[in-house]
Amino acid sequence: MSDKSSTAAGVRWDLSDLFASPDDPRLGQLLTDCQRRAEQFAERHRTIFRQEGGPDPATLREAIQELEAIHEDLEQARAFAGLLYAADTQQAAHRDLRERVELKGTAIGNTVLFFELDWIALSDLLAEPLLVHPALAEYRHYLAQARKYRPHTLSEPEEQLLNERDNTGRWAFGRLFTELLTSLGFPLERDGKTERLTLSEMLALAHDADRDLRRQAHVSVMNVLSQHALVLTFVYDTLLQDHLTADRLRRYPHPMAQRHLGNQIDDAAVQQMLHVTEANYPVAQRYFRLKARLLGLPRLSVYDQYAPVGDALPRCPFARSREIVLEAFAAFSPVFREAARQFFDRRWIDAEIRPGKQDGAFCASPSPSLHPYVLCNYADTLRDVMTVAHELGHGLHGWLSRRQRFFNYDTPLTLAETASVFGEFLVFDHLLATETDPRVKLALLCGKIEDTCATVFRQALLTRFEQAAFARRPAGRLTSEAACEDWLAAHRAYYGDAVEMTEQYRWGWSYIPHFIHTRFYCYSYVFGELLVLSLYRQYKAEGNAFVPKYLALLEAGGSDAPEVLLGRVGVDIRAADFWQQGLSEIQSLVERAEAAAAELGLEQESHEAMTNEAMTNDQ
Repeated sequence: MSDKSSTAAGVRWDLSDLFASPDDPRLGQLLTDCQRRAEQFAERHRTIFRQEGGPDPATLREAIQELEAIHEDLEQARAFAGLLYAADTQQAAHRDLRERVELKGTAIGNTVLFFELDWIALSDLLAEPLLVHPALAEYRHYLAQARKYRPHTLSEPEEQLLNERDNTGRWAFGRLFTELLTSLGFPLERDGKTERLTLSEMLALAHDADRDLRRQAHVSVMNVLSQHALVLTFVYDTLLQDHLTADRLRRYPHPMAQRHLGNQIDDAAVQQMLHVTEANYPVAQRYFRLKARLLGLPRLSVYDQYAPVGDALPRCPFARSREIVLEAFAAFSPVFREAARQFFDRRWIDAEIRPGKQDGAFCASPSPSLHPYVLCNYADTLRDVMTVAHELGHGLHGWLSRRQRFFNYDTPLTLAETASVFGEFLVFDHLLATETDPRVKLALLCGKIEDTCATVFRQALLTRFEQAAFARRPAGRLTSEAACEDWLAAHRAYYGDAVEMTEQYRWGWSYIPHFIHTRFYCYSYVFGELLVLSLYRQYKAEGNAFVPKYLALLEAGGSDAPEVLLGRVGVDIRAADFWQQGLSEIQSLVERAEAAAAELGLEQESHEAMTNEAMTNDQ
């Protein structure tokens, strides 16, 4: 770990709301109690869907609520085990607990599995009256969505077997991936000394003003990853084949189909979104050329993408990030501010950087009866402030939707970024409005464009990489060489001639967690970002009148299909120009950056610097 500790040192979450420790007796008692209740549930309701005429609506409602309570209590144990593990993946006790909870969760899930399978198998003649009955109104979407899996559901013994296999299959390989990456140290020469940094610390250096340091960090990360190519490639290849095998058994027509069903969106809409996004790659390339001029470079290298423009942006201590986020959220709604304040004051955030901690950032919202938890690795940059705002947006979504039942609580991935990206834009606009230095404003604007490009264009190309990897797998195992080739090909389409890739960058695919844990998650970021660009434009046009509609959208959680929920705020995801509207907003940001640079005369300065550099090289 670096000697330079951030001001988030000591900012760790308090998990005592869940359990006291991995060996807390209450945890074991909860798991035992859930197993007992699951067995009793199976005894009482094994034939509920098999009686003539189907179940009575009131009886079915009681059964659903009983099942829901078992799952919600089990989620408390899962959340505790998962959060402990993320906070320190190297602790044997944390690893053991996570595995124990996963195994117990599988056993409990298999005990009550019959209920959902029998509901899915119930004839439409008997199911339709139940779906429209007032007694089951708050479970209507949950019940209707479950029946969409009917063509892809296996028999109960087969489903149980697949669940058991996952513990030593895809979940085990996911743990191996996480534990390997969090155990790695990456060498960096700085101030005459060799440091060993975590992956999070190294990735943060992509935003450093020192170009040689950026290059060195980039090369070091890629070189270390390449040294573990055998394991990283084997893990990904195994999970590809596991996914394809499951698709074959479940009769999914293509590798993305299961994700689409879970996201409650059809393939045509997703492909249209990706095609429109790719057609706008020149917008990103236009920005990359602008940035090269601002940095005085003939062309950006891949490690220059996130370099600060001009002088490095001011550092931002964690305590100041709290003030910024709360001020920005308060300007939108007191509800936002008060909800976000609790995360800081009640220690629902783990922001400290330390060895063994999971890289990146996430928000876990276990259930409506629990509060969400945020993990990030705060390195005192304004970019980290945006990350805090992003994850707190997730947290607010989870907090506001707690009025929903457990089965209606989670949103599909297509709506998962609705509050997180919105929170980022609130903070971004607040920073621009309160900043007095025009050069810092330009740097903030450039940073926002880069983050937006990373969330839209880069996530689209990550999706294309996944598609290429899955297309290769039926012909044989995925090799490191093939994965590297597909990675570079996807980026060539995005970068064009505006960004130069290093030879080492071919290994950039090997540390992306979504490829391992949640395949085809990435296109949801594209959906979410373009959606929020549209919603945020609507907010700026409507002002305070927009706030109640937006809060109602978040409070709805996953209680209806995305198309229905978004329709309530005036969004039609079927409109032909929906995706282009969001992409046009990105182009507008680029145009604002070009204008700001021209007003400051920075492009002329950069042109002169490049000319002088070229003359020096000629001599």
